[in-house]
Amino acid sequence: MVQDHIWRQIATLLASATSRVVLVAPFIKAPVFEAALTAIPRAVASITCVTRWSPVAVAAGVSDPEIIDVARVDGRAKILLCHDLHAKLYVSDNKCLVGSANLTGKATGRSQPANIELLVEVDADHPEVDALLTRLLTESTPATPRLAALVRAQADLLTASDLALISPEAENAGHGARWYPTTRAPERLYRIYLGDTRGCPQAVLEGALSDLAHLDLPPGLDEGRFRAVIRDRLYAMPEVSALVEMGRITSVELEIALLNNGVSSAVDAAEKALTITRWLTFFDAELHTVPAGPYEIIRGRRMP
Repeated sequence: MVQDHIWRQIATLLASATSRVVLVAPFIKAPVFEAALTAIPRAVASITCVTRWSPVAVAAGVSDPEIIDVARVDGRAKILLCHDLHAKLYVSDNKCLVGSANLTGKATGRSQPANIELLVEVDADHPEVDALLTRLLTESTPATPRLAALVRAQADLLTASDLALISPEAENAGHGARWYPTTRAPERLYRIYLGDTRGCPQAVLEGALSDLAHLDLPPGLDEGRFRAVIRDRLYAMPEVSALVEMGRITSVELEIALLNNGVSSAVDAAEKALTITRWLTFFDAELHTVPAGPYEIIRGRRMP
């Protein structure tokens, strides 16, 4: 089998287009994206690309937010972002390829050694294809140069750090992993998410970057949405279920829950409980701590 057979499939499909092209892939490298646009006849004016931009993937070198510059130069393509995207789909008029291959050098065989990939041709009006495209076009958001710059800034911070990054190709990277907050300064997190590290101590920066890598947040969130997404992630932790269900939890109960879920020592559990408490009370304004033994986290307004 020719090592670049995946690219030959894609290029042949795109060259046959007469009216529309849709490119769907979580990971896209700029040189391959440029080659794909070049393969599409200039008479085709409707080109839509759906992808996802993750700082972890960009830092790992499997994705380039700079594809937005390639699209601008080409002048025909619009880029949409879908953060939970995993599908790979390439549409040309009424034909399409579905399978495993991203628009990267190794996936398409344009770089060696090539991945072992599969693309199968199906009709573009297949019900599953139609349903997927409808959902993507409804739920995706437009990419912008500002978003591209923010993702690149975060990725550069990760690249410069000594963090062991989560594999960007893992299923649901970030969402399903066991994660506990690391940084004791959650108030700095949003600025670092925006790529602003001015005045940030190195230890705080490393902890915040680790947390952002595990949280795997969509790019471009405003601060209100950013806080809400992190609050939801905190409430999804089984260790705080008592707080969610009853509106209160003591530090001792939180530490016991951490130990029951695999935290290795009482000292580590106490440190993690304190950090979780800081995050909870920062990202949910209705929470505060009161003395009750060591302390208790409760929901309600603080009395003057």
